[in-house]
Order: sequence, then structure tokens, then C-alpha cells
Amino acid sequence: MDFAAKLIRWQRRSGRSGLPWQGVRDAYRVWLSEVMLQQTQVAAVIPYYLRFVERFPSVEALAAAQQDEVLRLWSGLGYYARGRNLHAAAQVIVRDGFPRTAAGIEALPGVGRSTAGAIAAFAFGERAAILDGNVKRVLARAFGVEGWPGERTVQEKLWTLAESLLPARGIETYSQALMDLGATVCTPRPRCAACPLRKDCSAYGTGRVAAIPAPRPRRALPVREATWHVVRHREWVLLERRKAEGLWGGLLTFPERRPATLKAAGRALAPLEHGFTHFRLRIRPLLYDVARRPSGAGWTPIADALSGAVPAPVRKVLKALPTASRSGGRAAPPGRPARGASA
Repeated sequence: MDFAAKLIRWQRRSGRSGLPWQGVRDAYRVWLSEVMLQQTQVAAVIPYYLRFVERFPSVEALAAAQQDEVLRLWSGLGYYARGRNLHAAAQVIVRDGFPRTAAGIEALPGVGRSTAGAIAAFAFGERAAILDGNVKRVLARAFGVEGWPGERTVQEKLWTLAESLLPARGIETYSQALMDLGATVCTPRPRCAACPLRKDCSAYGTGRVAAIPAPRPRRALPVREATWHVVRHREWVLLERRKAEGLWGGLLTFPERRPATLKAAGRALAPLEHGFTHFRLRIRPLLYDVARRPSGAGWTPIADALSGAVPAPVRKVLKALPTASRSGGRAAPPGRPARGASA
């Protein structure tokens, strides 16, 4: 089958259009959108993309920003290393210029092989292959590639296939078609009747659409536990910045070590869980309402924290905090007087 030609025709007729990053050759905006779209759905990305380009209309503006502001605008989009790498890569680009090949783009912080191929294709028209999760599913079904695409040998087969299918012309439309088909038609629960590849699709022809690609091997995710010490004085809360490396690097979170100045026991708030790719985090928040706010770093107005560079579970705890008493002490349960806690 003429795989690329069918996809290009389908894209022009039925593919997605009107997305804010489509139809531009601005390498900065293409790069920004492709980084945001890593492991994130289009609908979730659009408002973040629009806020970023309004605040940082150029790579120079992004490079000159403080990392905290970049992470604040990224907050809620997840996979926060992308935000840190975006900022670091902007500084590299300002210094060295934007690389114009997939190989050069892949050398930027936070850019993998597929993302580099997409940027090179959309920004510079390079015949570069892409292989994100949606594209893996399309190719595996169309050509009957068995196995889980995350396995190295299966992934190598898919890369070889992706590179062999590149059209001589129309790389931008073809790449967009692959992405769109995987996102809107060849989904985990596909709409095969709407697929332009149906007649030639190996999985469809052999009745194995549900079996290809194979799912990730099941394994129980480990559970980690953390205690968050939520220290509050009226409308202020104590936060600390995490190290740049690791979980939620560079973001503000509640202390996990109990501050030595606390005298009273904490009040248990509703526990919560947050899922990551490789584990689940079980969080136990303890609330301490303190009568005075000691001097020192970390004290932040709750209103600022809610719109600041904090991960989603921190924002969730902040939104659910019970009303503080005017004295700064613990809010009293019905029928009981408030008892102050000192810090």
C-alpha cells in the first residue's frame, strides 16, 4: 500500500486543524509545543502553550526568565523535568543558535529522538521520522508488529519501519497525519471504520486489533509514603524548595521533616495519593496552625502559593485547608475552643 500517500490525503480531508502551533515554521513555537505534547494530551496542552507564548514570545524571553517563573507557568502540566529542561535548552539556543537538523535538536536538554524528528520536520521540512506512543500504535497495527512497543527489540523494528515509510514530499502533512490518526482514530479503542488504512491493515485483516500492540507487562507499582508538615499562620504557609534533581525538582512543597520549632502535635488532614509512572506516592498531611510567623525564608501567602510553582497535590491540600482562626491558632472543631500552637 502507498502508506504515506493515503495518510496525506486523509490528513487534508479529516485531520486536526486550527491548533495554535499548526501552520508555523517558527522553530521556537514548534519546539515549545512538541515538548509540551510529550506524554500529554492536546486539550491539556493548549492553555499552557498559549500562556507560555504570551509571557515568553521568543526563545530569548524564555532564556532570560527565572526558572521559578517558568515552573510556575508549567505547574499542573506534569513531568516537571520538561519545564526545567525547556528553560535550560532556551539558554543553549540563545548562546549557540537553534539547531536545524534532527540530530542537532536531539542534543538539546529534554529532547528525545521522536521529539527531535517532529521539530525538524515541522520547523525545517527535514525528512525525519517520529515515533511517539500514538505513532507506535498505528505502525504496529498497520504492519502487524507483535510485542510491547516499549521493549527494545520491538522499538527498533518500529524505528526501522518509520524511517522506511518517509515520503519524498509533504513531510509536515505526513507527520501530522501519523499523530492525528493515532490520537483520534487508531486509539486504544479504535474507530476502524474511519481509518484510511483499514483495507491494508494487518491487525484489522487478521482480527487482532485488540491484541496489537501488546500492552505493557503488568506489575504492581510500589507505594512510597511521605508526611507533609503543613505549617500555617493565618493566610501564610511554610514551603520549601526541592532540589533541582529528582521528584518535583525546583518546585515548592511542604516540609517532609517536622520543623524543630513546632511544639504542638499536628492535626491530620485527609490523606491523598498521587500516581507517577513507576510508583504511587501516599501522602499524609499534618496541619499546624501557629500563633506567630517566625522570620526566615519559606513563608508564602496561600494565595500566591496556589498560583505558584507547586505540584498538583500541594495545590490540592492548600485548596482543602480548613479556615484558620483570626488569632492564627488552630481552627476549633464545633463545640471546642481553639488551642494555639507555637512555633
